[in-house]
Amino acid sequence: MELNNLTAITPIDGRYRKQVAFLSDYFSEFALIKYRVWVEIEYFLFLAEKQFISLPPTAISPLKAIAEQFTLSEAEYIKATEAITNHDVKAVEYFIKDQLAAHALNHLKEWVHFGLTSQDINNTAIPLAWKKSLQERFLPALQQLNASLLGIATEWKSIPMLARTHGQPASPTLLGKEMMVFHERIANQMLLLQQIPFAAKFGGATGNFNAHAVAFPNYDWIEFANEFVNSKLGLQRMQFTTQIEHYDHLAAHCDAIKRMNTILIDFCRDIWGYVSQDYFKQKTKAGEIGSSAMPHKVNPIDFENAEGNLGIANALLEHFSAKLPISRFQRDLTDSTVLRNLGAPIAYSIIAINSIQKGIGKLLLNEKKIQEDLDNNWAVVAEAIQTVLRKENYPNPYEALKELTRGNHSIDKTRMHEFIDSLVISLALKDYLKSISPSNYTGMVAGY
Repeated sequence: MELNNLTAITPIDGRYRKQVAFLSDYFSEFALIKYRVWVEIEYFLFLAEKQFISLPPTAISPLKAIAEQFTLSEAEYIKATEAITNHDVKAVEYFIKDQLAAHALNHLKEWVHFGLTSQDINNTAIPLAWKKSLQERFLPALQQLNASLLGIATEWKSIPMLARTHGQPASPTLLGKEMMVFHERIANQMLLLQQIPFAAKFGGATGNFNAHAVAFPNYDWIEFANEFVNSKLGLQRMQFTTQIEHYDHLAAHCDAIKRMNTILIDFCRDIWGYVSQDYFKQKTKAGEIGSSAMPHKVNPIDFENAEGNLGIANALLEHFSAKLPISRFQRDLTDSTVLRNLGAPIAYSIIAINSIQKGIGKLLLNEKKIQEDLDNNWAVVAEAIQTVLRKENYPNPYEALKELTRGNHSIDKTRMHEFIDSLVISLALKDYLKSISPSNYTGMVAGY
């Protein structure tokens, strides 16, 4: 069956293809081959820069162009070679050797992949693609969403709202401040994510430069590799490795992204709850249907869709962070097949971010309902009254307010003011206590 949006196995390449097709530049088989070619050529050129190879200066640009202008047909050629070699990185090596021959550099072909094992290429190519995907796609999408959170927080910063702790009416808050809670959490986690290095392995078959050292025993291959990986590739070379990178930093990336996704799940559930309480209505669009049976419904599907996709992403991220740092002795192959799925949680996360953005754009504030809930819950100012009375050294104020309000849902403004009038305190203090209402008992928050 021909592959298209209707025949794809996963929704990433099917239903949601248009939303995340750009991730093919980082996570497809084509992308992996391209980054491998890029690392191999950069390594070859670095050997020339360090004068292991006598390379004509005019050959540098054509060699760089091989990676920069890498085509799908060239990737297919490499895959055809892989079908014979049954080794993906060796097929890349043979391709580059063919390219050297085409540029009259056949006499230098044995310097391609010199002293390396396949994981020196994979454990630099994959971190490069991962780094670019986060910096160019994931973080910008998250930053845009966080800007939207700041936008609604600013728009609603003066809207008082009944808070709910343990699902019960609690001291009032500000709707904008509740949105700022999520904005700040995401901002903090983005900072943490950006502090984690993009680690790479580059050191030969078991990480000790065995082949390099036996060929050139008096050369400092550690310094060579550090400069190549850190300066040329823009990654951070781990100094002590087995055949593979230990993936501890990649696991930290996965955990950081998982935390941000968890925060977004929390946000989706809160918004879902506010919609169910009628604090928000949602914009309708002509022709859209909320329910196949109930014509009146406008469901919060964008937040539900996001929650589901974030859950899938987190399940994968959880597996990556738990599995990848574990490898038997100096290397087993379990990391290889797992790493080929790195793009999936990023795709599901971006799909979710898009859904949340769409959902936020549909929200219509229902101030009338929010105010009604405040007006119907005068018991929440009991905290304020008993605290002021404590300051005035009034006897047992907490107990007095507890007796009045606990479990009593009929407390309204009149009943609360009657209670205040019954207190043996000054008229001025009574007036002050009566000035407190569910709408203005919202405390203070930091400026934003």
